[in-house]
Amino acid sequence: MAYQLKEINEAVLENPQAFLADCDRQYQEKINHAADVIIENLEKSPIVLLSGPSGSGKTTTAMKVEEELRHRGIRCHTISMDNYFRTLNKETAPLTDSGEVDFESPLYMDMELLHEHFTLLGAGQEITVPKFEFTRQMRNDALGYRLKLEKNEIAIFEGIHALNDDITSRHPEATGIYISARSDILEGDILRFKGTWMRLTRRAVRDYQFRGTGVEATLAMWGNVRRGEKLYISPFRHRAKVTIDSSFPYEVPVMRNFATPLLEAVLAGVPQDNPRHDELLNLINAFSFFEPIDPALVHPDSLLREFIGGGSYTYK
Repeated sequence: MAYQLKEINEAVLENPQAFLADCDRQYQEKINHAADVIIENLEKSPIVLLSGPSGSGKTTTAMKVEEELRHRGIRCHTISMDNYFRTLNKETAPLTDSGEVDFESPLYMDMELLHEHFTLLGAGQEITVPKFEFTRQMRNDALGYRLKLEKNEIAIFEGIHALNDDITSRHPEATGIYISARSDILEGDILRFKGTWMRLTRRAVRDYQFRGTGVEATLAMWGNVRRGEKLYISPFRHRAKVTIDSSFPYEVPVMRNFATPLLEAVLAGVPQDNPRHDELLNLINAFSFFEPIDPALVHPDSLLREFIGGGSYTYK
C-alpha cells in the first residue's frame, strides 16, 4: 500500500483534525479485526504472538488489542518477550560478522522456556514470567511474577521473534499477528518517503526523547537493526493470521516537527564526503514536501504517541 503526497497535503490544509480522526478510526478498525480473529481462535489457544520490526508500534498495538478485548469481556495479559532473553554469556552468545554480540538474533532468546510456558498456559497451569535486567544483561527470575490463565483470559506475547519458526512450528494453534509500518508515500509515481524511513524516524525521535540515546547512535545501529529484520523477523511474517500496517498518513507531517531539527543537527557534524551525508540530506529534504501538523492535535491514545510522548498509555 502507498499513500499519495497530494492527498495528504490537501487533507492537512483543509481540516487537519478531521484528517487525524479519520486515520485513527481506520487503525482502530484494524485492531477490531485482530480482536475478532483472536476470539475466533480462543478455543484452540489463549496465546497471541505479536511480532514486528523495530519502530513498528508493537507495544501500543498490544495495548490497544488488550483494551478492545477487555471491552468484549476478555481479560488480557501482555508480556514482553524481552524478559525471555538469556543471561549474557559473551563466550556462547551469537555474534555478528564484526564479532559483536548479535542482540537481534533469536539465539539470544530462551526458546525452550517460551515453549514450556506456552504449553503450561494452554493447559491452564501456572508459570512464573521472568524479568530481564538490561542494565546487568541478566535474567532475574526472583523479580518475575506468577501467571495463570482462567477461562476467557489471553496472554499476548509481544516481541520481534514472536513468529519465529522455533515457536510457531511447535505452537501453530496460537494466534499470530505481524505489524510493521510498511507504506511508502508517493507523488504520482515518484517516491517521496519510504516506509522504512517512518520506522527509523520513530525510533530516532523516541530514543532521543525517552531513552537517552543520541540520534547519531540510533543511525549508527540502524544498519544492524535492518540486517536483523531481514534475517530474523520478516521471513516469518507469513506465519501471522493477521497483518497490520501501522503507518499513518498524518505521520510524516507530525514527525517533521521533531525529526527535522534533530537530523539537521547531526548533518552539521557530518563531512560532505561521508556517505552518510547525502543519506541524511535526502531524509531531511523528504520532510520538506509535507505540510506540517501541530503535534498537539495528535490524540493521546494515538500509536504515534509511543514515539513522541504525551500519550494516555503507560510504557514501561
